[in-house]
Amino acid sequence: MKEIWIIGSGRFGSLAYQRLSKIFKNTYFGLIDSVKKNFLEGNDRELTFEQADGIEFLKENLSTSNCPDWIIPAVPLHLAAEWILARLGSRRIRRLNLPHEFDPLLPNPVHGTDGSIYVSHADFLCPDDCVEPRNNCTMTREKRKKNMFEVLGNLQLPSYGSLVIRSHQLGPGVGGYRPEQLFSLMNEVKKTADNLLVSTACRCHGVMTGFKRL
Repeated sequence: MKEIWIIGSGRFGSLAYQRLSKIFKNTYFGLIDSVKKNFLEGNDRELTFEQADGIEFLKENLSTSNCPDWIIPAVPLHLAAEWILARLGSRRIRRLNLPHEFDPLLPNPVHGTDGSIYVSHADFLCPDDCVEPRNNCTMTREKRKKNMFEVLGNLQLPSYGSLVIRSHQLGPGVGGYRPEQLFSLMNEVKKTADNLLVSTACRCHGVMTGFKRL
């Protein structure tokens, strides 16, 4: 049986479960959230809830011998980056606040409170059920110049390496990645001595976090 972990069961996590459960039959879903009231009601035998911090849950439970088919990040933070920080620890890596000097190189950048930069090809609010067409924007019908995961992966910045994990569209408005992508990302981070830009991105949107290896 396939298995999908949804990290966060607020509005977007709940939508992710409702949509993916109609697409992925005979699939076990695990919903992880630190807030009990966010848990959906239901008696589905293929759905379980875990009241836990999503980052801590991944740190303690995700391994090459214990992993789902897909991980769906549905929390208001850069889950892949936070997992790296949690796994490596403060003696081996620390977060960097990314400077505004990067902004001219990025599409519609917005700086988060944690120092990450959120980017998007859209300067408008996208529908939460976008199916992420391969070539054209759902709203404008205009051709997409370049996939966001390619834009961020090809960044050339002095003293920074750039690593990107691609988010794959699994259902309307729902993206996720395989655990193998996280493990590969971690291996690349461990091999890098320079400052790093670690990003998660789909075709249209992305988030980029800065790291310094210690």
